[in-house]
Amino acid sequence: MTTGIPGLDNAAAVAAAVAALGGALALLYRWTRSLRQFRRRMTHFFDDWFGVEGRPGVPERPGVMQRLSSLEEKAADIKHEVRPNSGSSLRDAVDRVDARTAHLDKSE
Repeated sequence: MTTGIPGLDNAAAVAAAVAALGGALALLYRWTRSLRQFRRRMTHFFDDWFGVEGRPGVPERPGVMQRLSSLEEKAADIKHEVRPNSGSSLRDAVDRVDARTAHLDKSE
């Protein structure tokens, strides 16, 4: 659609081009902002997964696999203590105390 006035038609075309370019830039900005946020989240995830080496003023953070390994070792230690074995576990000590207490109850 034209107005018949060449200067006004040119100004309308330039305004439409500027508006389209502004809209495209706004969409590009939103897209890159979303991309930066996604990259930041992925960086945090990978830092948590693989761990972070210590640096001056910041302690080392172990990765997920290292922490799982530590938890498995602790669980094995707990399992050793709550099951009867050669007499050195906490369960064996509780059983001995229980047997002594039962013996004392019967003798009274």
